[in-house]
Amino acid sequence: MKTRFCAFLLSAAAVAWNSPLAFGAVSAATTASSARLQSSIRDYGAIGDSHTLNTQAIQAAIDATAQKGGGVVVVPSGTFMSGSIFLKPGVSLRIDRGGMLKGSDQLKDYLPPGVSETERGRQPFALVNGENLTGLEISGEGTIDGNGQNWWDEYWELRNAKDPDLAFKTRRPRLIRLISCKQVRVAGLHLQNQAVWCLHFQFCEDAVAEDLTIRAGHTPPSSDGIEVDSCRHTRITRCDFDVNDDDISIKAGVPGDGSRPARPCEDVLIENCRFGYGHGGVAMGSETFGGIRNVEVRDCVAEDGNFAPIRFKSTPARSGVVENIVFRNLRMNGVKRAIEINMNWASGTSGPQVPAKVLPVFRHFQFINVSGTADSAGFITGLKDSPIQDVTFSNVKLTTGTGLTLESVGKLDLAGLALTVHDGEAITRK
Repeated sequence: MKTRFCAFLLSAAAVAWNSPLAFGAVSAATTASSARLQSSIRDYGAIGDSHTLNTQAIQAAIDATAQKGGGVVVVPSGTFMSGSIFLKPGVSLRIDRGGMLKGSDQLKDYLPPGVSETERGRQPFALVNGENLTGLEISGEGTIDGNGQNWWDEYWELRNAKDPDLAFKTRRPRLIRLISCKQVRVAGLHLQNQAVWCLHFQFCEDAVAEDLTIRAGHTPPSSDGIEVDSCRHTRITRCDFDVNDDDISIKAGVPGDGSRPARPCEDVLIENCRFGYGHGGVAMGSETFGGIRNVEVRDCVAEDGNFAPIRFKSTPARSGVVENIVFRNLRMNGVKRAIEINMNWASGTSGPQVPAKVLPVFRHFQFINVSGTADSAGFITGLKDSPIQDVTFSNVKLTTGTGLTLESVGKLDLAGLALTVHDGEAITRK
């Protein structure tokens, strides 16, 4: 199995992740679009005074550019307040240096027509939306700001009132959401203060996120940096994270009502990133229903605010296979836990979780050339009826306060793991 796994990674790196066929078309498409037309939102009446609502003006610029055959809509210097905007075929978005697209802090500015602010259940649109688009680029040297303080306050007011179920149901707009798009690129921007998830790729193919700086403070709930949700061929490179949830989260949906087929998340490359504060550096799950496979994280560094740079999570109530995952050349600088693998993870919602008919499966994980320091080596916890299988450590050298705890783990190769532990045993088996 290990031989086949290594062979897969070599072929995937050559064919899927570094192939010009997979990613080169994004730049080519947007370069051609740029050559056709560039439209400033000021030309359509947008005012960059930080408080005028410019939703209609920005959408008019996008619609007009699409009608003219495509091009780039430009946010120039200034702070432009807006509700939800929707990108169109052939239209890319550029935020110039000194320019800021800032989200409204009013829920009504993100709701579909006819949906009231008091209605529960229907989620709002994101600030920037794209669906079924090809060759899209969102880029520049400017900023997209989610202006999330109102939503954070509402959430914590409910949580502090001991009503976590209602708190989790608060409707908060994502910053950027791209659905069923192909050959898309988000690059160069400063993304900040998302009310909830920052950059959400969902059902996308050949998506690139690069040279992004993502910030959200250390209290905003569910302020994940990048969500890769049921996508194929995704590359995240040279991104810098400091948020209050997982820096990068790899997901594969949840069981639906039968109308939504399970879609895997597969062929993901994450490289040359910095993981600052966050609950996880790169987290697999907890939504694992469609399966997560063929993910490599390489040449990254995790700083002391990170809870768990290597993080996997699911629950007995969620099915799916998580397999063929590699963390390579990872440096940890005083993180809380080096490794957190938990198949019995609790999300914080109340009520019992009924085990699925088919339990989740975790298998074929490799940790190669991992070094540094942590408060704890962490834990690897499987399920009694679905133990974690085939975990290999190669040249992993860590100095930690406490050791590594193992529970319900099957095939495990610890020969390449060297732990220097200050308190207790290096390895504890339950």
